[in-house]
Amino acid sequence: MMNLRIIPDVVEESTIHGLRDNDSVLDGANLMDRHDISAVVIFDEDGKLTGIVTERDLARRVLADGLDPETTPLSDVMTDNPDTLSPDDAVYDALELMRTRRYRHLPVVKESKIVAMVSIRDLYESVQDALEQSMRETEALVFSGDNNNQ
Repeated sequence: MMNLRIIPDVVEESTIHGLRDNDSVLDGANLMDRHDISAVVIFDEDGKLTGIVTERDLARRVLADGLDPETTPLSDVMTDNPDTLSPDDAVYDALELMRTRRYRHLPVVKESKIVAMVSIRDLYESVQDALEQSMRETEALVFSGDNNNQ
């Protein structure tokens, strides 16, 4: 259980949908809706990660501030230069980073390319699954040993 890694234990490598920083907030919201995702990565013209925009950003930095989603560029509301995870990062380290920095989503980067997006929910589910498996194994060991003592 202590050796859970982001890939493949939590998420698989996948195509990550992103936009440019000059695309509109409405473009970002539409992309999230179309792909049923909660965060969009922002790339520069060279394909380098420059930011991330989440549903929370849209609520707090656009709606709450009364900005027009059609004319507001993503660069105005994105988190610049977001922290990232590596596929080999330990789940517990990722959870601690997300907890302390209050993140809900982080891009997973391999060789300068975004290969996945992980959510705090993904991480908690993987830890819960691992704990449940560990408990089942422990119970099986304990109860199988009880039969020998009767």
